[in-house]
Amino acid sequence: MGAGLWRRGRGAGMAELSGGSEAVPVALWPPGEAPPAFQYSPESVPGADGELDPTEVTFPGCSCRSRSCAAPECPCLSRGHSYSSLGLLLAEQQQQQQQPFSRPVFECNSLCCCGEGCQNRLVQRGLRLRLQVFRTQRKGWGVRALQPVPEGSFVCEYAGEVLGFAEAQRRIRARSPQEPNYIIAVREHLHDGRVMETFVDPTRIGNVGRFLNHSCEPNLFMVPVRVDSMVPKLALFAAADIAAGEELTYDYSGRFRNFPGASREHKPLEEENSLRKPCYCGSRTCASFLPWDSSLFSTPASSL
Repeated sequence: MGAGLWRRGRGAGMAELSGGSEAVPVALWPPGEAPPAFQYSPESVPGADGELDPTEVTFPGCSCRSRSCAAPECPCLSRGHSYSSLGLLLAEQQQQQQQPFSRPVFECNSLCCCGEGCQNRLVQRGLRLRLQVFRTQRKGWGVRALQPVPEGSFVCEYAGEVLGFAEAQRRIRARSPQEPNYIIAVREHLHDGRVMETFVDPTRIGNVGRFLNHSCEPNLFMVPVRVDSMVPKLALFAAADIAAGEELTYDYSGRFRNFPGASREHKPLEEENSLRKPCYCGSRTCASFLPWDSSLFSTPASSL
């Protein structure tokens, strides 16, 4: 799918944020107001540093000829199913998100012989829920659901420019304290001790996910989902049943339902607190500050 440049609309009424690039419209509220201009893209794109290309196809495809792939015959499902026949993240996969380690998610890809209706194709289909970007009272812009969202539903991707560490760090350091930080760092700890890092920046190019606010008790959680290559899609799923009109949030630190063991965010030094931004989520377990990742502020040698 293509990308569109978001600009403030001329007419009052229901503005649309994606420029028609999503399968369903992304509504904007209130009329006459709009976020700063950015380029809308439903999927992640290569960053300006050219280090990683999320559109590159490096995985082989399966040879399954059935309408929907099945384990253990399908090599894409060698780790087991992740989704139910209703298109929901399986409860087993959700429970693993409460632990420090969870089973990776691989979908069938563009080289697979199975059809578009395969049960193992979900996140790659893109946005399917009606969402609205709206002006909040204290947190700037946010996102809410315009329809009920069952637990386990795929909500949206956190899409943007996929960067290498050096470029992500450069952008963070160049940002003024008054500017919002959209860069997310996802670290996956492998069984052999290696750490895979993914940096996504939707500041200039991004999708509806860039407007999701943090909460210390979120109703979404993030799962790295791989389709065509080892560069993951950062997919957000419903952690509980969500009512129409409810704001959608996730924990920027990577915790799931505020389980401390699910995060590797270190306790910031006292002098770093001056750089941290206050949290306005209003939850009972609010940490008072937004999550902090000092690795993007430190030198590469000290962050290893």
